[in-house]
Amino acid sequence: MNSPTPNSPETKPADRSPVANPAGDEQRTVVVHEGRPSTWQRLSSWVGWTGFALCALSLFGLYGKFGEYFDSTGGISEKFVSGAALGKDKVAIITVNGVIMEGDGFVKKQIDRVSKDKNVKAVVLRISSPGGTVTGSDFMLHHLNKMKAEKKIPIVVSMGSVAASGGYYIAMAVGDEPQSIYAEPTTITGSIGVMIPHYDVSGLLEELHVKDDSIASHERKLMLNMTKPLTDEHREIVQGTVNQMFERFKAVIKGGRPVFRKDPEALDQLATGEVFLAESAKKFGLIDEIGFEEDAISRVIELAGLDSEKARVVKYDRPSSLMDVIGFGSAQARNDWAGLNSLFDLTVPRAFYLYSTFPALANSAAAN
Repeated sequence: MNSPTPNSPETKPADRSPVANPAGDEQRTVVVHEGRPSTWQRLSSWVGWTGFALCALSLFGLYGKFGEYFDSTGGISEKFVSGAALGKDKVAIITVNGVIMEGDGFVKKQIDRVSKDKNVKAVVLRISSPGGTVTGSDFMLHHLNKMKAEKKIPIVVSMGSVAASGGYYIAMAVGDEPQSIYAEPTTITGSIGVMIPHYDVSGLLEELHVKDDSIASHERKLMLNMTKPLTDEHREIVQGTVNQMFERFKAVIKGGRPVFRKDPEALDQLATGEVFLAESAKKFGLIDEIGFEEDAISRVIELAGLDSEKARVVKYDRPSSLMDVIGFGSAQARNDWAGLNSLFDLTVPRAFYLYSTFPALANSAAAN
């Protein structure tokens, strides 16, 4: 067989390397030819790399659209609710569930997440809460107002089973937005008022022959001590504090309900601690509309000037941890571990915007 000539177009210069013969009696030369790729091979390679590049771009695009659902920044994760799954403009649902207490808890994390998300154009504040402490309620309202002012976005409230006292207080984050507070037909709301619980167990201690002999820098330091009756002087002092907080509550309501700015006396008649069903609440001007969460979503989309066909509605969840999966992260387990702290919490006098007959036993882990 004749070998290709050195100048053949199908070959490159040969690599001639001597190879030792195992027998050791002579040497042979191995000639290796490197052929050029054919046109079909070059085309296949180009198509393959082009396809790979397109797939990579597609994956990056999908990550940009759906990556937020895997982002657990701040200890929470985003969840798609409704609307356009690939929509850029988002409506965020911030949920407030349970008793409101102090602390940078789940609600604050939701607010922070919305504040940092440039794609959130509107917020629905979903409230299912009987209220809570004065400080905790005011803390939430402050950060909701701050978020709204910085992002310049509308807020619409959707009330669940109950949005009373402190729950109603934080609903005032809507400001002067018209038609912005929705309540379901069976929602209980109102309960506008303040209380500082005090329980007098001095009679029981007397029967048990137990005497409180605490030492304090001044008698007023112990004026809310449950082991002693509240004197008239001390009651007047505490009442003055309650009255100041009550005036602040009404001022906040006037900031979120223009109708009461025009008619303060109408608010005074309602601010007795009484609760109202949605129909009565609408009649008295406490809410704007009777409707469900989807109605509030439609309204906030309208206020924000968004396209309802392109807007994406999302909410936030706490990601499940390993402790949650095996049971140690359950609500009951957390309550068991927090038992000692709760016991001490019961002895701390607090002011409440709370719709409850036994406020001192409120679960301090509920809505944070």
